[in-house]
This record gives sequence, structure tokens and C-alpha cells, in this order.
Amino acid sequence: LQDLTGDGGVRKRQLRPGTGQPVPPSASVAVKYSGYLGNWNKLFCSNGNSKCPRLMKLGKDITLWGLEIGLLSMTKGEAAFFILTPEYAYGQRGCPPSIPPNTTVLFKVEVLDFIDSEECDACFELTYEQQDSLPLEKVLKVAATEREFGNYFFYKQRFKIAKDRYKRALSILGRSSPNKTEQSQINTSKLLLFLNLSLTYLKLERPDRALKYGELALEMDQGNAKALFRCGQACLYMREYSKSQDFLVRAQHIQPFNRDINNELKKLARYYKEYMEVEKEMCCQMFDPLNS
Repeated sequence: LQDLTGDGGVRKRQLRPGTGQPVPPSASVAVKYSGYLGNWNKLFCSNGNSKCPRLMKLGKDITLWGLEIGLLSMTKGEAAFFILTPEYAYGQRGCPPSIPPNTTVLFKVEVLDFIDSEECDACFELTYEQQDSLPLEKVLKVAATEREFGNYFFYKQRFKIAKDRYKRALSILGRSSPNKTEQSQINTSKLLLFLNLSLTYLKLERPDRALKYGELALEMDQGNAKALFRCGQACLYMREYSKSQDFLVRAQHIQPFNRDINNELKKLARYYKEYMEVEKEMCCQMFDPLNS
């Protein structure tokens, strides 16, 4: 066993190596874990049945000292088990009724993912005036990290949280710059967030908001096929068939072999045909009594 603390308080055995850099102290991590007493024969905590473990902030959501030391030694994808003496676990008191006093505990841990949020945390503790004075490079990095958080939650289908993280990123990109290169960097960052928000609102079944952010993206890039596609999807959802066709045909003109765009146009044609058949049937029902 590897002694991580030098006094035997936290010992580690790697079960599977990971890749990349170790988990940083300011990270939010997604882990699978199981905690045991004795010789791995008494399970007292686990999130192994969770399909989507939540991101937990080191030092805030993860407060067990020995477990945090263990996580800081791990990389993404790594699995390991740890033996924690009472001094690095639940101490002299334990945690009744599950954990007796002065108990050595064992943890099996797998790091699924992590995001370093140090600069984000520091940035959002500042006032708006202080944020405006930050170097653009740092602002863009914070926005990119917040977008990464949003993407993480989006792919876990936690769309409301994803939406909030994307909007948080947008909140620090309100500055404008007389420098064309800097303004282009700001606009590029905002464009990605507008596209992400448009898609997220579609997943939240809010096509009006999806259309709004799609159109904001088009204000920055009129020929953006993805933005046109999102706007077309939103209009189709709202049964605004003419507007949907306009957006989708423009997207198809830019990317004629895009399968998603072409399938959406087929869906539009099908929905419009069904709509016209319903309208025709309603008209027939209205005029049938007169004909009789």
C-alpha cells in the first residue's frame, strides 16, 4: 500500500490507472464511492447505484479529510481503495450509529470526471466592477470553465442546471472592447453559449426561449447553420411552419448534406401535411350543416 500521509493515516492501493493530471485542490469531482467498516464486510455508505453522480466540491461537499487527500492523488478514470485511520476519518467520536468511535474505515473510489473551478470561484466572489477590471484572458477562461460545467450537466440530462451555468458564463461577458481582436474573442465565446442555451431550452420544452437565443446567435453570425437549425426546430415546435421552413431551408443551403437538417425538413413537411388535413376536415364539418 502507498502511504500518502507519511504516518500511515491514509494508505492507497490503485485498482486501475487513470489519465491526465491529478485532481486539483479546487476541483469539483464526480466520483463513485463505497465506504466499508472492518475487512470490507460492512458497507456503511455508497453511491454506486447512481447513474449520474453529482459534482462535489472538494472542501465543501467532500469534508472527510482522508478521502480528500486520497482524491488529490487520483486522475480521471482511476479507481483505487483507501484505508483511513480514525484521525483522517471520523475521529474519536465516530458517526453513530453507523460508525463506532475510533474506527478505521475503507473506501473504494472511482474518479469519473472533474473540473477545476478555482478561477471561477474567485471570479464570482468579486463585485461586477471588479469583474470588469479583470484581464480579458482570465474572463474568457472563466466563461469557458462555466460552459464546461454546463456541458457536463447537459450530457447528464440535468438541463436546468446546465442552463444556469451557461447563463452564469454569459454574465461575465457583457463587456465590450474597442480592440477588434478582443471583441472577436468575446463574441466567439458568447456565440457558443447562445447556441448551447438554444439547444438547452429546446430540451426544456421552451421553444420561445430557444428561438430567442438562436436569433441572438444569428445576430453574430448570419450564416451559422447550427443557429438556423435551432431556430427552425423552435418554430416547428411552436407550429410556426412558414418561419420554420425559412430557417431550415437557409440552414440546408449552407449544409446540404446535413442529415439532421434534412430530417427536420421532412418532419416539417409531414407536420404541415397533417395540419392541412385537420384544417380541411374542420372546414368540412363547419359547412356540412349548410349543405344539408
